[in-house]
Amino acid sequence: MKISLNKNIMLNPKLINIGHLSTVYHTSFILMGTDWLEKAGIHANWKLFASGPDIVKAFANEEIDIGYIGLPPAIIGIDRGVPIICIAGGHVEGTVLIARNKYKTLGDSGSLNAALSQFEGKIIGSPPKGSIHDVIINNAINEAKLNIEVKNFAWTDFVLEALVDGDIDAAVGTPSLAVASARACDAKIIIPPHALWPDNPSYGVVIRKNLMQSPDVILDFLKLHEKASNFIRTKPKEAAKIVSKLTGIVDEEFVMSAYMVSPKYCASLSSEFVRSTMAFVPVLHRLKYISKELSVKEIFEFGFINKIHKEPPHYNLNMRSAQPL
Repeated sequence: MKISLNKNIMLNPKLINIGHLSTVYHTSFILMGTDWLEKAGIHANWKLFASGPDIVKAFANEEIDIGYIGLPPAIIGIDRGVPIICIAGGHVEGTVLIARNKYKTLGDSGSLNAALSQFEGKIIGSPPKGSIHDVIINNAINEAKLNIEVKNFAWTDFVLEALVDGDIDAAVGTPSLAVASARACDAKIIIPPHALWPDNPSYGVVIRKNLMQSPDVILDFLKLHEKASNFIRTKPKEAAKIVSKLTGIVDEEFVMSAYMVSPKYCASLSSEFVRSTMAFVPVLHRLKYISKELSVKEIFEFGFINKIHKEPPHYNLNMRSAQPL
């Protein structure tokens, strides 16, 4: 029997259901690995999903109140009538293109199109259709007018397996995928995050609109989301230790390496974050992922984060002690 989230919230305004991904540099892992939420009186039920599109489906089915998600799948959900809205940022530039050592990097190739042209007639693996990685790589291929197949996988782990097995020639995904691929098959970053799509909103905090009936819950959660973002940025070694212990799968050096690929963490909805997000809208429309072009107010609610994050954005501040353990 499915219990409506509206009823849950009314019965216990600080019981929240949170959808998250396996991405180790999201603040979800810090909040799961500490007692911060509990001390704030927030009781969180965490649920792991394979991808952003899967989190959108969970929102549509009223399974979650809050989601950690790339903005393109959120935009697709909004266009389809899912009552969600983005209330905070989290990280920018979280998509990289990786391949084995025989391929040239962007620096060696001389241009983005030249780097991509190495995969003419070949296959690039990607997380599911509609994920931020899928949208970014399809847009880059279309703009370069290249004949490259994008093969989508339900889980990022499947992308890694396909790269190791030689079933795909390259892969697009998170910094975590880049680190795992380097370990598994000596792969390297061909195109770094900033070159594929500057300031791209790799994830933000998205809520079901009915949660706005409990503004105190939102504000308390965002305070801790911002605290966790700053913790990753200023104390990455301590953060990596928490994440490694929580997962029991990746070591601290793995987490640190993932942090360093694109160390741009903040909870604010900066002008760059919003501008980059809105640049996806016409691309999503052109790719026929959405039926119309959405406005800023349809995607973002600024009121909550503006109360929490009054200082300038932290995305482009250097991470402290950003060295492998």
